[in-house]
Amino acid sequence: MKVLYFAWLRTKAGVGEEEVAPPAEVTTVGALVEWLKGRDPALAEAFADMRLIRVAVNQDYAGLDHCVGTGDEVAFFPPVTGG
Repeated sequence: MKVLYFAWLRTKAGVGEEEVAPPAEVTTVGALVEWLKGRDPALAEAFADMRLIRVAVNQDYAGLDHCVGTGDEVAFFPPVTGG
């Protein structure tokens, strides 16, 4: 699974992307977030308030209950504003 981090999440993670192999019980975005938080204190801090973060799975917006699996691309980024 490829995980992408954008904007300040990239700074916190220390990388823009990484390949991860979460355990089989990680089947949703929410479970992936919890697993990532357990791997890295900086990510735990970054993901502390998920209201500040948007998620896309395979380039489609997704919620925390969205299913994820091997081969998926999961991107984390702050809300985008503009006009």
